Amino acid sequence: MPARSSTARSLAAPRRRLALPWPLPALAAWLTAWILLWLLLPQAAVHAWPPSWPWLLAAAAGAVLAALPRLVSGWRRVFMATGFPVSAALSGAAGSVPAWAWLLPLALLLAAYPLRAWRDAPLFPTPADALDGLAGQLPLPPGARVLDAGCGLGHGLAALRRAWPQACIEGIEWSRPLRLAAALRCRWARVRQGDMWADDWRGCDLVYLFQRPESMARAWAKAEAELAPGAWLVSLAFEVPGRRADLVLGPAGTRRVWAYRVGAAPAGSTRPDPCR
Repeated sequence: MPARSSTARSLAAPRRRLALPWPLPALAAWLTAWILLWLLLPQAAVHAWPPSWPWLLAAAAGAVLAALPRLVSGWRRVFMATGFPVSAALSGAAGSVPAWAWLLPLALLLAAYPLRAWRDAPLFPTPADALDGLAGQLPLPPGARVLDAGCGLGHGLAALRRAWPQACIEGIEWSRPLRLAAALRCRWARVRQGDMWADDWRGCDLVYLFQRPESMARAWAKAEAELAPGAWLVSLAFEVPGRRADLVLGPAGTRRVWAYRVGAAPAGSTRPDPCR
């Protein structure tokens, strides 16, 4: 009982976030780009750089800030990445930069996080301790195959390994740059590039995802169609609509973990008491 209470307190503790009220993240990114430009222009004169280099480096800095997790998500990333180029173009100060060059920061952002991936979920990492305590209620045998569907930069892979260090951890990610980053960060995991919805989940003992509410019905349908009876679908924060969870970790009012065992309960059954 004390251990369970400790886990509940851990999950109930507020997550430290970098998020700022919109549009402060965009204003901060644009201001950072302009300050960087102000610092680079004298260096360009000293070192005889091409005139467009400081402008492009400042624009790239804004794109990098837009791609950082925990700041903003979705289309707001585009506004953050393009704000500096648009303001520079409107000011007329960047006459030495060809018009096509301003598309480079946006292209970098789209390469790292393509529009197709935005339909599933924004890039938001799984907290390191999000699954703490779950293995005690959901034990897996050594060598169990565990898949992170949409693994992003690998934060979910790390949380899965922390929960089940004896399991074989895998990840699939649509973005090639993010897949590469996750593979380099989690060398002990098998990370591949691909569509999590087209991927075959057969043979997995547990599939983990941190998606969005609109994706959960589709994820459960895929789990029922492809996972063997007794396998698990585990979701951080979002429930399967109309399906009772077999395990719920964390008290109400926190980002809970919802676990569903394939074949354990009929679809459409009542939801658990949220205060349980």
